[in-house]
Amino acid sequence: MESAAANQNPRPTASSAGQRTQSRVVPKKSKRLNHENRILLLALGAGAAGLVVSIVLLWLSDYSDSTRWTITGLITVLWLGFAFSVRSAVAHPLQTLSNMQSALREGDFSFRVRGAGSGDSLGELMLEVNALSDMLREQRLGAMEASALLSTIMSEIDVAVFAFDGEHRLRLVNRAGERILAQHSERLLGRTADELGMADCLEGESARTLEKSFPGLSGRWGVRRNVFRQGGVPHYLLVLTDLSRTLREEERQAWQRLVRVLGHELNNSLAPICSIAGSLEDILKRESRPSDWEEDLRRGLHIIADRSEALSRFMRDYGRIARLPKPQLRPVSVGTLVRSAVVLETRMMVELAPGPELTVNVDPDQVQQLLINLIRNAVDATLENGGKVRIGWSKNGSSLHLYVQDQGPGIANPANLFVPFFTTKPGGSGIGLVLSRQIAEAHGGTLTLANRSQERGCEANLQLPILS
Repeated sequence: MESAAANQNPRPTASSAGQRTQSRVVPKKSKRLNHENRILLLALGAGAAGLVVSIVLLWLSDYSDSTRWTITGLITVLWLGFAFSVRSAVAHPLQTLSNMQSALREGDFSFRVRGAGSGDSLGELMLEVNALSDMLREQRLGAMEASALLSTIMSEIDVAVFAFDGEHRLRLVNRAGERILAQHSERLLGRTADELGMADCLEGESARTLEKSFPGLSGRWGVRRNVFRQGGVPHYLLVLTDLSRTLREEERQAWQRLVRVLGHELNNSLAPICSIAGSLEDILKRESRPSDWEEDLRRGLHIIADRSEALSRFMRDYGRIARLPKPQLRPVSVGTLVRSAVVLETRMMVELAPGPELTVNVDPDQVQQLLINLIRNAVDATLENGGKVRIGWSKNGSSLHLYVQDQGPGIANPANLFVPFFTTKPGGSGIGLVLSRQIAEAHGGTLTLANRSQERGCEANLQLPILS
């Protein structure tokens, strides 16, 4: 069998020996015979008995001396030739495989063993080595393509990525990180976090918001830090996201919503006030007033006072949304919390579906107010259409899942559910659901409302973390 690898010198050259000794340990020299010489001795030993018997019989026969020497020489040459052929037939494929493995170890997958075929153990071994080379080549190409894709993504994303080793020295930075530090990676790599002014980013909570100024940019940053291992040594992956633009956009949208809500409510109150005030002024300017002008004056002033009081309530309710106090957390039984909210509803019987005994770490006053709002909304919707209200809870992983189901008309416009002061109920304030969602989010949970799929009505779903 032949190979491109086999055509090379079986011993490492001077130029390649220095490279290979870095990746493998050179074995110590031994006084024992190597594998090739042992094969040669075995081959010589295998034919030695026949050689001796042939020579003895030859010299005991009646031949001339020249014939005896000629035949003896021929037999000896054939014996040595076959012995060395056996040695070469065994050693050459092994040397080929050795060169092939050396090429694979050094990352050269272009070599292939020639003459490999099925039907014998050595041929099948060479086929497997060729298959291994093909597989490693495909894997390396895949890894190179994945690495190139990752490098492209790292360069193009607008998020700064840094990798620090265990000594807090920078080992990797993308293009966004270079912009933040206002330097190229060649000048940044190898420097410590203290020298770069990023030591505080590697301390504290792994996910937080940080107000910080860098040489290239300043503002509010979302900081995320994770630990990974490379070569058995812990490294730190640091991701910085510029939140300034996002926060400014959110602030602008919040102001727009505020102005829209305030403008709507103010117009609703000020328009009739201005109209009635103008009408009353016209009445007072007349020289001959109608007989019932005093009644018109009292009725107009009553409307102005009523709308002014409604505007005052609006501003007070809006202040409640803006000044929701921080929850005072303490362990509370879910069953106790739900039952205390259910008994406060007196207009109809609320069906209670008890769940498992669970304990949550919440502010009981706030969460009870949340449940009261959900139950009250469910009862309001059900009383108009007839039906029942059902409340229950279950455990969903590490969270509490609490639901309130009604058999009302359902939600006609889900987009306006959590818009402040939007309500479809006569006399409703439109802040109950807004406050309820704020309470849920302040406790690390969520509140969602959706129409029921199996029957008419709406279902409110509350998720809260369970006390571990």
